[in-house]
Amino acid sequence: MSRSPAGLAEAVAEFTGASAATPRRLGGGDASTAYEVPLSDGRSVFVKAAPADMPGALRAEAASLHWLAEPGAVRVPRVYGDDERWLVTEHVAEVSPTPEAAEEFGRALARTHAAGAPAHGCPPPGGPRHAWIGLAPMRDEPAADWPTFYGTLRVEPYVRRLVDSGTLRTSEAEPITAVCERLGELPGADEPPARLHGDLWSGNVHWGRAPGDAEPHVWVIDPAAHGGHRETDLAMLRLFGCPHLERVLAAYEEEWPLAAGWRERVGLHQLFPLLVHGVLFGRSFAVRARAAAEETLRLF
Repeated sequence: MSRSPAGLAEAVAEFTGASAATPRRLGGGDASTAYEVPLSDGRSVFVKAAPADMPGALRAEAASLHWLAEPGAVRVPRVYGDDERWLVTEHVAEVSPTPEAAEEFGRALARTHAAGAPAHGCPPPGGPRHAWIGLAPMRDEPAADWPTFYGTLRVEPYVRRLVDSGTLRTSEAEPITAVCERLGELPGADEPPARLHGDLWSGNVHWGRAPGDAEPHVWVIDPAAHGGHRETDLAMLRLFGCPHLERVLAAYEEEWPLAAGWRERVGLHQLFPLLVHGVLFGRSFAVRARAAAEETLRLF
């Protein structure tokens, strides 16, 4: 068990209406310190502390969770409350992945995407335009179409940072720039904006069982939600692996079929997370982004 940080018990009591017992500090997470906190009424909540040097991060996350929960499709932890220092949500006990939960998740994710967004690049309602993906800053601004949004707000800012830092040579960035110039030529580029999780790697796919659940389910956590192309969330699932991924994808396609050739475009939609990882973790990810761009150029 952990000593309760100053202000945590007061925030939990305000947001939940119950008093907090001694918190247990949780591992994982690069940006924030997190705790599981038992409550006097028998519930248990998840509490995240505001990360250092990341203004607005908790506000953005809370807005993302509310927005993803609206369609009532993919499961999202309930938000009890947030302020400048704390985010308090439902705590869901972790369990082992199951094929049945994977299929349910695929269908639910398709329905969440289909709920749509006002524009490509828009933040969730109430969310700041200057948000975060992991430890990296991320700007959300409505754009006229997906090629404009993905090229100017997702790919190009991180390519510039990598080149300016010397992590990626200018010549190595050329295939990535060439892809951005031709995004509108690809099948599916004109899809309407989907309601994206925005950071849907396997670590943010939580296999859990809430109190009262007879069976396990998938819950999505730590979102960086925005309006975008639905293939981007699916490509992120594949980037670092996801249990029962093919079952997830098959169920998704049954619910809302994808545009022809979507599997060949996975590398395109992985460009953004690879570039972000290049900025945060170094050259190996930047080189993978260049390779993904070269592979994408072969589609034209």
